[in-house]
Amino acid sequence: MSVPTDLAGWLGQLRDQIAEISPLQAWQRQALGALLLDVREDEERASGMPLGAAGLSRGFLELEIERLEADRQREIILLCASGRRSLFAAETLQRMGYQQVASVLGGFNRWKTDGLPLGHALLSADARQRYARQLRLEQVGEAGQARLGASSIALLGVGGLGSPAALYLAAAGVGRLSLIDDDVVERSNLHRQVLHTEARVGMAKTESARASLLALNPSIQVDIHTTRLQAGNVDALIAGHDVVIDGTDNFPVRYLLAAATRQLGIPLVYGAVERFSGQVSVFDPRRDDSPCYRCLFPDPPPPEAAPNCSEAGVLGVLPGLVGLLQATEALKLVLQIGEPLTGRLLSLDALTMQFRSTRLPRDPECPGCGIGAQFGGYRDLAVSCRSE
Repeated sequence: MSVPTDLAGWLGQLRDQIAEISPLQAWQRQALGALLLDVREDEERASGMPLGAAGLSRGFLELEIERLEADRQREIILLCASGRRSLFAAETLQRMGYQQVASVLGGFNRWKTDGLPLGHALLSADARQRYARQLRLEQVGEAGQARLGASSIALLGVGGLGSPAALYLAAAGVGRLSLIDDDVVERSNLHRQVLHTEARVGMAKTESARASLLALNPSIQVDIHTTRLQAGNVDALIAGHDVVIDGTDNFPVRYLLAAATRQLGIPLVYGAVERFSGQVSVFDPRRDDSPCYRCLFPDPPPPEAAPNCSEAGVLGVLPGLVGLLQATEALKLVLQIGEPLTGRLLSLDALTMQFRSTRLPRDPECPGCGIGAQFGGYRDLAVSCRSE
């Protein structure tokens, strides 16, 4: 196809080459299996789209169309605002080998005038810009990002593990984060608890964390609970969440959290650090094959055997590594993608930078989830260490 020097001439040639159909015909063909593709820019689609249409900006058409529709025999109907860009888009698809392409006369403007059904874009223009790189992932896309925005994750502890986990979950667009911690910011926290600053020493960690998270992403909701997790409040604090992240270094609280997440059917993302080593796993009571925390540690250690956080010490970056792994697992669970660490224990050694994945099967004799296990209610154990 020779390209005329004037736009009108080019459009004339395209109209001779590309079938143009009315919005009503496009709607009817869509009902019969055609793909209706809205090629307007993200900010244009944010105000609404034809019902059932897929969105893909004209500028990304050649890069992304095969991911969206690889079958070159399927009918594809293209729509823009007025019907011009869709002609150019249709010609591009023809050059790429798509056999059945058409353009909607009058575009989205006429679609609305004709009173045809409208859907709404899943994301606002701000969200499309903020999460642009994430939206390009096939496993996320608009539907996945909307799922993240509707999700709710509870973080127990906003210290060394909770800091990186919360930051990246907020940045990823998790709609509601619930922060549970009764501690205040201390100067000795700052080398690893990156949510907090020197100016906030003495402030409640939950307040400090909320300020940092909303500064990063003001579109999310951050609920804070400046209280210690106990038998009397555990259900109320974590019920209704999609995932719970364990950011403590406190054996009694971990056993309480393990029991509550199992009773409420909420996946628990476990993480632990000490000195130069760390562990991560996922305990998902929704799965029959998932172990629980007590399959790994059947009973709490005696207080004299539990490591003291301040005495054991930890390399500052190590909680960052483990917290990021926990955030990754939480996002996978919400998006329902990949292989969560359910039934596996991931161990890391920062000195050698080696990661080892060990199979962690469900224990039929486990006191928490075994065949004969019985739930006798929640109970508070003696606290042996402050939260990490």
